[in-house]
This record gives sequence, C-alpha cells and structure tokens, in this order.
Amino acid sequence: MKRIYIAGPMTGHPELNFPAFHAEAARLRGLGFDVVNPAEINTDPNAGWQTCMRDDIAQLVRCDGVATLPGWQRSRGASIEVGLAQGLEMPVVEAAALVARCSA
Repeated sequence: MKRIYIAGPMTGHPELNFPAFHAEAARLRGLGFDVVNPAEINTDPNAGWQTCMRDDIAQLVRCDGVATLPGWQRSRGASIEVGLAQGLEMPVVEAAALVARCSA
C-alpha cells in the first residue's frame, strides 16, 4: 500500500478536525507513503458537504488503501469512504496501527 487516503471525522469537530488530519498525514509521509489528505483537498470551510465528498471520493478511488482516524465510525462521510474502499477491495487500516507497524 503506497498511496493512502486518510478517512476520519470532520463535521462537528473544532477546525473540522484538520489538525488531526495534518498530523497523521505528516506521520505517514515520514514513513514514505504518498498521502491523500481530505483536509488538503477541501480547504474552504464553507464548501458544502456533498461537494467535499465528491472531491474526496474522486481522490480516494485512485489510492491503494485507506487509513482511518479515531471516531471514523461516527462520521457519515468517513463511513461512506470506508464502505466504498471495502467494496473496491482496498485495505482499510487504523492509521495508528499502520504507523506502529511501519515504525517497528
């Protein structure tokens, strides 16, 4: 898995949870992954949810797998992204577990 998409909760979080997305992207990039970070795709905090999801999904389908952030299960968007990845038979892993495994 070389190109990885980060899926996690945004809506309802302070700063749309961008700090968590950026921190995880930095960790994964430090391990050599090509990271697709939705917080970098959707930089306009006033953009509509559906517009953001369409832009994100267009990038997700070009990835090799998905790394999830804590709380993704309670996120409508992240649940859609994980479901799509699973439907496309892409690996889905917890980002923290992936970092731990690659750092060991």
